[in-house]
This record gives sequence, structure tokens and C-alpha cells, in this order.
Amino acid sequence: MHAMKRIASVLLVFALIAAPGAALAQLSPGPLPTTLPPPPPPPPPPPVVVPAVPQLDAPQPTPRAQLPTRSRRSFGDRVVDCLSDGNAAQLSPNDRAAYSRACANQ
Repeated sequence: MHAMKRIASVLLVFALIAAPGAALAQLSPGPLPTTLPPPPPPPPPPPVVVPAVPQLDAPQPTPRAQLPTRSRRSFGDRVVDCLSDGNAAQLSPNDRAAYSRACANQ
């Protein structure tokens, strides 16, 4: 029993000796700088754009000519027509699907 106490006390002494060594292995960051670098200059302000004020006695601008709009049928209507055309041509279902996709997207 006396030997057990002796071993425990020796281990305690070694642990106390080794503990400060582990703490010394860490590095401290050192002193902080006393002056900070100056901030960058602010960006230049955006340019101020003054809108043109319309004059009451100025002539009106000439209107642009309207282009005639093409009346195009809806996609669904085109697909139905293309499917019926493919059916009238007696295409197989796969060929009819490929034909209707190509036909409706024109």
C-alpha cells in the first residue's frame, strides 16, 4: 500500500511539472497595433441628371408608324392542326409526334 502511495505521489509530481510545459507551447498573439489604418475614401457621388422639361408651345413629336401585327394562331390550335395533318397522312404515332412538334414550332 505504501508503494501505491509513493507511485501516486511521483505521478502527481510529474503531472504538475509537465502541465506548465503544455501551456507554454501556445503562442500569444503579441501586442495589438495602436493605430488603425485610415479608411478608404468614399466613392464619388452619382451624377445628377436633370430630366428635360416639356415645353407647352413645342410641336408634338411625330408618332411612329405602327407595323401591322401578324395574327398568329395559338400554339394549341397549331398542334391540333398538325396532328390532324399527320393523321391524314397515315403516319405512325412516333412519326406523328415528331411531325407535330416540328410543324407547330414553325
